[in-house]
Amino acid sequence: MSAVPTQADKQARLASILACAPVMPVVTLDAADDALPMACALAAGGIGAIEVTLRTAAGLDAIRAIATAGLPGVVVGAGTVLDARQVEAAHAAGAGFLVSPGASPHLLAAAERSGLPWLPGIATAGEALALMERGYRQFKFFPAAASGGIKWLAAVRAPLAQARFCPTGGVTAANAAEYLALPNVACVGGSWVAPRALIAAHAWSDIERLASAAAALVHQGGRGMPSMPEA
Repeated sequence: MSAVPTQADKQARLASILACAPVMPVVTLDAADDALPMACALAAGGIGAIEVTLRTAAGLDAIRAIATAGLPGVVVGAGTVLDARQVEAAHAAGAGFLVSPGASPHLLAAAERSGLPWLPGIATAGEALALMERGYRQFKFFPAAASGGIKWLAAVRAPLAQARFCPTGGVTAANAAEYLALPNVACVGGSWVAPRALIAAHAWSDIERLASAAAALVHQGGRGMPSMPEA
């Protein structure tokens, strides 16, 4: 039985995933059959990391379909992971990472047992500090706009110098560049790259176009965009 990766290993892996593109699509699928063509459209547009939420019954099967396809340079993660059962199910489906809107003791324990990189959600400096004590350095800042947005991120840059954030919630194509201009922002997350309506319409060329525009955003903090590392 292989050993569970150390926290340092998982944080390094997560940093590589967040560096795949300036924008991580937050995708909600109503039909698992749409997962692979959607992922192919995003990959063609230059997006290497995809968060598929577990908000619908199709979520796990969608993750499994993308993970099984083994698209070059693409890693699929499970989003809206809320409890230990979902951690285990996402791992079994082939998710390469986990994303949660917050953290609880039971969820924290399950995520650490799983061995998968986990991006926990925080909305305050205190929540970030509690997780930093356990070795976490990368966080989903959620809900970003409602929790102070760009001003909050700029304010915590000095006191939380080791922390890096993926702001999600109220981040749009119109303001993503402002977030990416901050050195402590690793990437942003948003649903506008692969909106539910376009997926339902099978408008794959439109999704590829949106992905290309998102991938072309420039991160002003000096972060490069390396290719996806080997798992």
